[in-house]
Amino acid sequence: MKKALITGAGRGIGRAAALALSAMGYEIYANYVGNTPAAEETKALVEKDGGVCTLVQYDLCKADCAEKLYEMTGNVDALVLNASIQFRKKWDKITPEEYETQMNCNFRANLFLIQKYAPGMVKNGFGRIVTVGSVQEAKPHPDMLVYSSSKAALTLMARSLSLQLAGTGVTVNSVAPGVVATDRNAEALADKEYRKTVLSKIPVGFCATPEKIAGAIAFLCSESADYITGQNLFVDGGMSVK
Repeated sequence: MKKALITGAGRGIGRAAALALSAMGYEIYANYVGNTPAAEETKALVEKDGGVCTLVQYDLCKADCAEKLYEMTGNVDALVLNASIQFRKKWDKITPEEYETQMNCNFRANLFLIQKYAPGMVKNGFGRIVTVGSVQEAKPHPDMLVYSSSKAALTLMARSLSLQLAGTGVTVNSVAPGVVATDRNAEALADKEYRKTVLSKIPVGFCATPEKIAGAIAFLCSESADYITGQNLFVDGGMSVK
C-alpha cells in the first residue's frame, strides 16, 4: 500500500485530501498541530470508509519538523504540503513575529520536508509532491501580503524542483485554490455584504468546497499524472483570470 503524508489534515482541504487519497488506496499520515478533536475526526472518517490513517502531530513552525515527522512516518510515496498560516493585517502593521510564523510554516517547513522525503521517492522510482498555494498568487489580498508572497514562493520552489527531479519518477506540482468554504473562511463569508463582494469576483459565481480542491490534488498524486510536472493548477472558478 502506498503511503501519503498530508500536512494540515485536521480539517478543510487537508481532510478532504486525506479522504480522496485514501479512496485511491493510499495509507494516510495526517499531520496536525493543535486541534486534536478535528484530527481524530479526520482519522475516523478515513477509517469509516475502510482506509488506514495515522495521526502525526507536530508544529511545522519548528525548525526540526521534517526530522520529527519522518521519524513518525518513514518514507512516503506522496507528500501533500497543505498546511499554512495567514494573518490579515495592513502591510505596514505586520510584525516580525507574524512574518516569521507565516514564512516558517508556509515556505520553510515545506522545503525541509521535501529535502527529507524526496530522496526516498527517487530511490523507489515513484513519488508525488503537491504543494497547495492560493489564488492570491495571481490576485493578492491587500491585507495578506506575507501569506500571498509565501504561496508564490512555494509555487516557484515546486517549479524549480520539478526540473531537478524530472526523470526520476517523482513529479512536483502545485494546486492553487480560490475561495473555499472552510472553517478558516466561515466567519468572513458569513457577512452577507462581504460574501456578495467575494462572489462578484468569481466568474462561476460560487465558492468551492474542500472536496473540489482535493479532487485536483488526488489526480496529481495518481499514476495517471506521471506526465504532468512543474505545473500550477488554479482551482478557483476562473478568479485568477478575471
